[in-house]
Amino acid sequence: MAGRLSEPVPERTFQYQSSLPPLPVPSLESSLSKYLDAVHPFASETEFKATVDTVREFQEGVGKELHQKLLQRAKTKRNWLEEWWLDAAYLEIRVPSQLNVNFGGPAPYLEHCWPPAEGTSLQRASISTWHTLQYWNLLRTERLAPQKAGKAPLDMEQFRMLFCTCKVPGVKKDTIRNYFKTEREGPCPSHVVVMCRGRIFTFDALCNGQILTPPELLRQLSYVKERCEAEPEGDGVAALTSEERTRWAKAREHLISIDPHNKTILETIQSSLFVVSLDDTKPYSTPENYTNMTAGALTGDATIRWGDKSYNSIVFSDGTFGSTCDHAPYDAMVLVSMCWYLDQEIKANEGKWKGSDTVRQMPLPEELLFTVDEKAYSDIKQAKQQYLESTQDLQIVCYAFKAFGKTAIKQKKLHPDTFVQLAMQLAYYRLHKKPGSCYETAMTRKFYHGRTETMRPCTQEAVNWCKAMMDPACDTNARRKAMMLAFGKHNNLMSEAQEGNGFDRHLFGLYLIAKEEGRPTPELFTDPLYSRSGGGGNFVLSSSLVGYTTVLGAVAPMVHHGYGFFYRIRDDRIVISITAWKSCHQTDAASLFNYFSSSMHEMLHLATTSQL
Repeated sequence: MAGRLSEPVPERTFQYQSSLPPLPVPSLESSLSKYLDAVHPFASETEFKATVDTVREFQEGVGKELHQKLLQRAKTKRNWLEEWWLDAAYLEIRVPSQLNVNFGGPAPYLEHCWPPAEGTSLQRASISTWHTLQYWNLLRTERLAPQKAGKAPLDMEQFRMLFCTCKVPGVKKDTIRNYFKTEREGPCPSHVVVMCRGRIFTFDALCNGQILTPPELLRQLSYVKERCEAEPEGDGVAALTSEERTRWAKAREHLISIDPHNKTILETIQSSLFVVSLDDTKPYSTPENYTNMTAGALTGDATIRWGDKSYNSIVFSDGTFGSTCDHAPYDAMVLVSMCWYLDQEIKANEGKWKGSDTVRQMPLPEELLFTVDEKAYSDIKQAKQQYLESTQDLQIVCYAFKAFGKTAIKQKKLHPDTFVQLAMQLAYYRLHKKPGSCYETAMTRKFYHGRTETMRPCTQEAVNWCKAMMDPACDTNARRKAMMLAFGKHNNLMSEAQEGNGFDRHLFGLYLIAKEEGRPTPELFTDPLYSRSGGGGNFVLSSSLVGYTTVLGAVAPMVHHGYGFFYRIRDDRIVISITAWKSCHQTDAASLFNYFSSSMHEMLHLATTSQL
């Protein structure tokens, strides 16, 4: 008996959900003082004085009342922010989400087993799909270990949103449909959707309750590919998902009104595990330059991906892979976790299937054929045109900075993420001769249903350091001192944000209470410094550490004159994807990367001389 007791029971994926602490509400005083600190770098003396007065009035007047109401709300909800955030940050937004909200990225398999090669794509796709289905099974049986920060469990709710999940457009507001269930909860859809050349097919990923093997998946994928190559292109209904949300909602209602069968097809796509997109392009990439694949993932053919699906696995015809995902139901770390699992599994098996080649008897994939009329054709045509124009305006670069990585930075006893953030700040300052309001994602998953908080890296300390670096009269000592102050400030703000003590979501909550009660917008939010410092989604640099793995993603900039700046940190390199809008002549993604590289070298040099 003793022997059996010593065997630890494996933790279930969702076992800590009910014991996670509720999302805290910071004190009004601390949030407002942090806010003043954050706007300081963007203000003249006069402007700053005026904002200090505005903040004081808010704190003593309407802000106090709104804060009390927020505290009341927090008493009845374990996460006072959750619904509000989903609605305001994702579901109520009307711009096309496929380019503006989705995240996409390249798969890293070309760095080991799967370099670009002709005639390999379906074989490889059957293996990567099989591993993806294994991951679904781990979630379904709750055998995926719950993630932790040290010993503290992190919220795993978002992992329920990876499979069988889809956003559905509404005229005023979208909704999220989630059909996933764990085994203990009941049956879960098990079909996959495959898109190719404007056509849509589906097949069941289980046969007699068992996941199809790679040879079986290969047969299903080959059938789709062969039919699409031999027959005319499809209607490309999927392109509608790339449209402005209200227009897509109306086009969808129209499709349903033509033929009730169209509604059945939509349901089939929505409830499917995920979408496999068979893409005809060959976006040649290397471990040093992922630009083409990243662009293919973020801006590729709109007729072979369902933009609202939580996971589209893109199979390029040179045997490389990418993905595009709807951001509403989950944050990127969910996809990163799965893709890191896939990368390790594929590598461990040398990209091969070592099991049986037997292919069981099973139904061939079934084509999902929408009934389409003149109006629907014209909607599809308009969607394609809109998508083409906007994607052609997006500049994307995705390069490896190869001089050094985490190892060298940690040798200097510095935090690698903060190092990259400060290098980005300096690069922006050099390129644009002024500080840029900046957003870095902080994770709040220590709390029940926690997602993210804003961390604002453009601190007064960071700006002082940038100025010191640009000032020829400033000596190395003064520059180093300024750099260390900027590091300290950044590290503090980041840990506060992760503990639920940021201020952006708190202010956002106060703003929404005023809005819900039909009050006039408090002056705090109409003050020019509010948006100039990034408030209300106006950050010029939208950045995120995707992690310390091989998985990278990219997003479009938040504002027209801004940048998207996503990066992953490895021992010997840092891989960065930068986006900008071509129609903004002030910004240039490639220049920002070049300035970033030189900033990295200068910082390492500063850190090195400090050890003499």
